[in-house]
Amino acid sequence: MHSIRAIYLLAVVLLSLMLPGTITACKADRNNGGKLLAAVSILPQASLIKAVGGDRVEVVVMVPPGASPHTYEVTPTQMSRLAKARLYAKVGAPVEFELVWMDKLLAVNKKMQVIDCAQGIELMAMTEEDHHENETETESEHEHHGLDPHIWLSLRNVKIMTQNICDGLIQTDPDNKIYYENNRDSYLAELDKLDKDLKADLANITNRNFIVVHPSFGYFARDYNLTQIALEQGGKEPEADYMVRLIKKAKELAIKVIFVSPQYSTRSAEILAKEIGGEVVQIDPLAEDLVNNIKSIGAALKQAMR
Repeated sequence: MHSIRAIYLLAVVLLSLMLPGTITACKADRNNGGKLLAAVSILPQASLIKAVGGDRVEVVVMVPPGASPHTYEVTPTQMSRLAKARLYAKVGAPVEFELVWMDKLLAVNKKMQVIDCAQGIELMAMTEEDHHENETETESEHEHHGLDPHIWLSLRNVKIMTQNICDGLIQTDPDNKIYYENNRDSYLAELDKLDKDLKADLANITNRNFIVVHPSFGYFARDYNLTQIALEQGGKEPEADYMVRLIKKAKELAIKVIFVSPQYSTRSAEILAKEIGGEVVQIDPLAEDLVNNIKSIGAALKQAMR
């Protein structure tokens, strides 16, 4: 009897030494009602995780609603929650939040599986009009700032991001592989339908230019053959000479709507709208419900660019 008990205890000890990550993960899952705890940088990614992960996954969002990924600082409470996560889905494109915080976030929980949502996506450069080089930038900073990080505002990109998230969930939780794949397929079909609808809605617009405060919609504009004009200069309020040129350009192009986002100041947009006899309209590049938000963005642009 004693020998059997000794063998049993030895087996438990050996198992705990061989599979510490598994035991920790199981404990973490029990603490989350059996759900896999996944962390993401921004709200639109949460929409993708929920679409693929369904009721098997709980999501922690690092940049909360209304906050800007360019300036947000993580709280101690978020760090504590992150320590229990089993995977992290990073945007992967040069979002300023990740450039500043990613190493610190990963240091809190070195056992997290990391998903790169941008894997397989060809990043676009900011247009010359959108990006004004800071002469004091290092070469590395200029390389990051010269690329457009807003990959989630293109349905073409979102399909790739969805597949990357599905692959990461399966790698982290292989027992639910079929469940994740079925959810992925349903979501991809929804994305395809929306893409087809948007192409039809925006196909016959003659004035294909729109003005935004922050140049978040470059990938969207690319997908539907539109031209984005940014009011910001290098992430800052426009200088007077640029504003004069933009007023002239807006009048020439018969633009009557200036698009703003809740994360950024509307001051310059309101000035420009007044000068051209136009109006300010809000569209949100960081809303969580990605499908409905892209649908709303398309409708707002169609209305403005008739």
